Amino acid sequence: MLYRIQIKALSYRRGGWKLRLAENDPIQNEQTGGAEPPMIELAGVTKEYVKPSGEVHTVLRDLHLRMAKGEFCSFVGPTGCGKSTTLGLIAGFEQPTGGTVKIQGEPLQGLNKQAACVFQTDNTFPWKTVIDNVSLGLRLRGISKAEAYDEARVWIERVGLKGFEKHYPHQLSGGMRKRVALAQCLIVQPQILLMDESFSALDVHTRSLMENELLTIWEETSASVVFITHDLEEAIALSDRVIVLTAGPSATIKGDYRIHLPRPRNVSEIRFDPEFLKLHEKIWNDLRDEVMISYEQSYQSR
Repeated sequence: MLYRIQIKALSYRRGGWKLRLAENDPIQNEQTGGAEPPMIELAGVTKEYVKPSGEVHTVLRDLHLRMAKGEFCSFVGPTGCGKSTTLGLIAGFEQPTGGTVKIQGEPLQGLNKQAACVFQTDNTFPWKTVIDNVSLGLRLRGISKAEAYDEARVWIERVGLKGFEKHYPHQLSGGMRKRVALAQCLIVQPQILLMDESFSALDVHTRSLMENELLTIWEETSASVVFITHDLEEAIALSDRVIVLTAGPSATIKGDYRIHLPRPRNVSEIRFDPEFLKLHEKIWNDLRDEVMISYEQSYQSR
């Protein structure tokens, strides 16, 4: 059986060479002409809430998006435009009022069992040690404690926390706790990683380290990443695509930008790349207009 693929990047990481396909380029079967469905698809997705007054508030309107397997996609937009709501719909925490969320071509029913989430606040349980926190997902799936611990040690080392297995969250720095949260999610090998302002509470130096660590792990796992952020520089430095949402209410997709910067990337160094600066100016021109609309709406509602 023959396949035709378009190579996006070939890089070396721990464990061997890593081949990544071009964004949104499905693997074509030469015999059948078939193609893999997108990992995530938003097909005309709308989300509405009913206020206590009975008024209908439309958060998102008619979102159309297809995201390939292994793609890193960031969402930016003004405060309150529905970025986190979009992530919640993909996670299955909420159901769309209109349209369909599809995962690998199938309509999402209930929670998205192929996804794991890293939020702004800690995912860790304060009464559990690092190794107990990291191994929890496997234990809940019926894996023996010994086996779960063995796998947890591998992930603890991968996120740079070897030697801290018996520490409790309160004994760790914010960056270290975020590493625990990453390991806690990735140990269950999710096909989709959902990150909602995950690094926003970290200091600038720790944040840069965590961004690079995230890219390294992502390139090793080939998970699809949905990344929510207010930081446009962070979005460009990390992503294959940056999605700009309009100001709410009734937010929709204003821009879908391909980030053709070379990989592997160092998030600190890539910011000085001339192409990065061009992309930042181009995307910011779109985003700035929506931010100003949002500010004006906030001022008028006082």
